[in-house]
Amino acid sequence: MAAQTFETLKLEVEDGVAVLTLNRPEKLNAFNTQMMKDMIAAFDVTDADDAVKAVIVTGAGRGFCAGADLSAGAQTFDYEARGGEDKAARTREGVQRDGGGLVTLRIYESLKPVIAAVNGPAVGIGVTMQLAMDIRMASTEARFGLVFARRGLNPEAASSWFLPKLVGVQTALEWCYTGRVFPAQEAFDRGLVRSLHAPEDLLPAAKALAREIADNTAPVSIAITRQLIWRMAGASHPMEAHRADSRGIQVRGAMADAREGVMSFLEKRPPAFPNKVSSDLPDIWPDWDPPQFR
Repeated sequence: MAAQTFETLKLEVEDGVAVLTLNRPEKLNAFNTQMMKDMIAAFDVTDADDAVKAVIVTGAGRGFCAGADLSAGAQTFDYEARGGEDKAARTREGVQRDGGGLVTLRIYESLKPVIAAVNGPAVGIGVTMQLAMDIRMASTEARFGLVFARRGLNPEAASSWFLPKLVGVQTALEWCYTGRVFPAQEAFDRGLVRSLHAPEDLLPAAKALAREIADNTAPVSIAITRQLIWRMAGASHPMEAHRADSRGIQVRGAMADAREGVMSFLEKRPPAFPNKVSSDLPDIWPDWDPPQFR
C-alpha cells in the first residue's frame, strides 16, 4: 500500500496489520470535521488493500479521543449556524447527518476486523466510535464517558443501536442518563472492553491479537464472518442467518481457500489462503438492501 497522508491521523501498515492512530495529541485527539473525513477515507484504504488483514485504532499521546472539539463554543453542535464546510460535510439528501454516525456506519461496513486499543480518556464520540469496532482493549488508565445529557444532547453515532447490544439496556441507560465518566475497570466489569492492560502493554497486546487473526485465518472468511455477526444482530429470526451462512458455505466450500484450509490441516502446515477480499468476496446477501451511510 502506498503511503497515505491524513491531517488528523496516521495510518501505518506492517506485516498485514494496519494501525490507525488518531493524531491530535495537543487536543487529546478531539474529533472534528476533518477527523470524520480522514477516518472514513482511512477505512476505504484498508478495505481496498488486500495486504491489510486487521485494523487497530488507538490515540496519540495520553488520550484516545476526548470527544468533540468544542473550540467553536456555543455553536459547536449547531451546524446550520456554523455553515460552510461543517454543514456541507454532514449534509446527505438535505439532512444534516451526525458526523460520528457517518464514522461508525463506515466502520460497521469494514471488510477487515477492527480492534480498539483505548490508551487514555475516551469521552462522547471517543466512546461511541468504538462501539462499531469488533474488540475493545483498554489501558488501565483509560476513562470512558457517555456525557451527552450533560451537554444538552442525546447519544449519537448510532450508539443507541450498538451500546445495548454490548452491555445491555440497563447499563446503557445508566451510563447515558448519568453522563458520568467511569474508569476502565467498570468498562471491563460491564462488558464494554475485552481486557485491561498496563499502558505499555496495550498496543503490543492488540498487535498480538491482530497477528493471530492475520497469520491463521482466511481474509475472505473473516469478511463474511464480520458481516454475518453484525448484520444478524438486528435480524428478526434465525432463519435469516441460516439462509446467509448456507449461501456462504455453498460458495466458499468450492473456493480455493476451503481446499487450502483442509489440506494445510491434514498436512500439518500453516495455511496460505489464496483468495482475496478485493476480488473474491461472494455476495451472500441477495436481499440485503440497507440504507447507504454516505
